[in-house]
Amino acid sequence: MDFPDHIAFPKGRPLRLLQITDCHLGEYPGEELLGLNTDLSLHDVLKLVATEPADMIINTGDVSSHGHVGSYARYQKLVDSYVTLPHAWIPGNHDLPSAMDASVASGVSPKIIDAGPWQLILLNSYVPGHEYGDFTQAELDFLAQTLAASDKPALVFLHHQPQAVGSAWIDQYTVKAHQAFLALVDASPRVKAVIWGHVHQAYDKKRGHIRMLASPSTCIQFLPNSDDFALDRAMPGLRWFELHADGSFTTGVKRIEQKEYPIDFNSTGY
Repeated sequence: MDFPDHIAFPKGRPLRLLQITDCHLGEYPGEELLGLNTDLSLHDVLKLVATEPADMIINTGDVSSHGHVGSYARYQKLVDSYVTLPHAWIPGNHDLPSAMDASVASGVSPKIIDAGPWQLILLNSYVPGHEYGDFTQAELDFLAQTLAASDKPALVFLHHQPQAVGSAWIDQYTVKAHQAFLALVDASPRVKAVIWGHVHQAYDKKRGHIRMLASPSTCIQFLPNSDDFALDRAMPGLRWFELHADGSFTTGVKRIEQKEYPIDFNSTGY
């Protein structure tokens, strides 16, 4: 798997970017999350990836369920069995960043990716031992300096939601430094979208000039607008982006076709 800090912008068409997130792979094949074999559902989503024209994949965290080195190596092998695309990832609360880095032979995932007229900025909201997200002052300073250093249109990626999505049980894990983060992106006209995982559901709202976006998980889905933990019967999926040379973009969600997974829909948590 290739983790580049720049990718060529295609001629005559938009750059096609895919977001996948919250795979929750176990250390060994066949491990389950609330009855769902997360390898199986990732295979199903990767079949979608293989049919989608794409230039890059970004995984917005919780690649692993418990941060095992073996789960990251298996993830890379699974993706490479379907497509050969430039890749990037960021840690989620279930991940272990040191294990992620140790699993990559070709160098760690970059924090800035130049893509022709676009820039992709990847932030680390991981807090060791906690479900919630946060940014260190160093991470906020990095974002401020990065935004000030260019005038290219930018997408900003993180794992945790930086604003409430409408479900009280998971909104308690919003980025703690969300006010400082939002002040930075609000003040930067070049930030076109902020994109995250963590919430296991599609989300698409406007915040001033910025699209605030989340993607379905590749495994279980959380029921939107539910104050208590609840699972949705929506299928696993991905989010796609088409980045145009003029600084505009389009995006949408694509899910696998209806399938009966043995999920424990009566679960009250995980």
